Amino acid sequence: MKLSGLSRQIAFSMIKIAIGSALLVTIGSFVFYYLWEAYWPNVLPNEENLAPTGPEWLWILLTLVIVILLAINVAIRLSQRILEPLNLVAEGIRRIAEGDLNYRAHVGDRSLGEAALLVDDLNLLAEKLQRMTEEHTFWNAAIAHELRTPVTILRGRLQGLAEGVFTPDEAQFVRLLVQVEGLSRLIEDLRVISLMNSGELKVNLEETQLSDEIKLLTDLSANMLKEAGQHVVLNLTRLPVICDPTRIRQALLAILENASKYALPGEIIITSALKDEDCYLSVADSGPGIPLELLPHAFTAFRRAKDNTKNGSGLGLAVVAAIAKAHGGNVNCYLNEKGGTVIELCWPS
Repeated sequence: MKLSGLSRQIAFSMIKIAIGSALLVTIGSFVFYYLWEAYWPNVLPNEENLAPTGPEWLWILLTLVIVILLAINVAIRLSQRILEPLNLVAEGIRRIAEGDLNYRAHVGDRSLGEAALLVDDLNLLAEKLQRMTEEHTFWNAAIAHELRTPVTILRGRLQGLAEGVFTPDEAQFVRLLVQVEGLSRLIEDLRVISLMNSGELKVNLEETQLSDEIKLLTDLSANMLKEAGQHVVLNLTRLPVICDPTRIRQALLAILENASKYALPGEIIITSALKDEDCYLSVADSGPGIPLELLPHAFTAFRRAKDNTKNGSGLGLAVVAAIAKAHGGNVNCYLNEKGGTVIELCWPS
């Protein structure tokens, strides 16, 4: 049976006590009787009287006391080594409960394996709690920021209509409707990401002619892309795939909206293919491409370039990643040889 770090230390300590006690009794007995015979030869007990004499009783008591002191010393040292990391963990739990998420415990003696791992687990817990708290604070601020703009515009327009500043004509109501639709999209994006984070984002998988769904969506998005000086080039497989067509359309629309805001005028190439029982759907624009330092964070919610002046929530690609994950797949972002951004979804089909 393989002993763990703490068990090994306890076993070694018990062995030390046993060996030390045995050596003390054995060697001490030889020394005791040698000295007795050398200095008090006339008071040696005869063979007929086997009862311990006074000096023997004194030796037995002295040996017992020394063995007990040895055991206590070893036990105290071992308990101190064990209690040090346990006390650090107890102190850490108390500090974390008080809200000090910056607390980290440091144990010097790592020979007690389980105790040292317990301290490491506490530090990992504190680190994750700190990161989650920071992300929660960031999300609250980001959501408030994104909701404030459309709500402020709606409030201003409605107040202007109520006070007679604006004429209640069709153009005004169309502007209000655009803001309401944008607010609705933002709320839906937040809902999708929240469901993904909680593991509750469900998809209704069915056999789908993906090429038809893509053509339908690109037709509906033609005006949006035309305003950005872009046009779609389709390279699609006609084979049916297994997916949730509604969610895939939602993901593709998010990618196209992202391209219409940030990509240069030109081609938007949409490609679908089946490879090794996986379905691939990619969208490539004409550049300028996502900055290299932002590529690893392309699918992180609210992550945008610092000099970005475009009007976007920063949720679009996070929604794409959530939908791909819900399909049991993944999503990648990279730059093609022309410097454009390629967003590629892959899921089992």
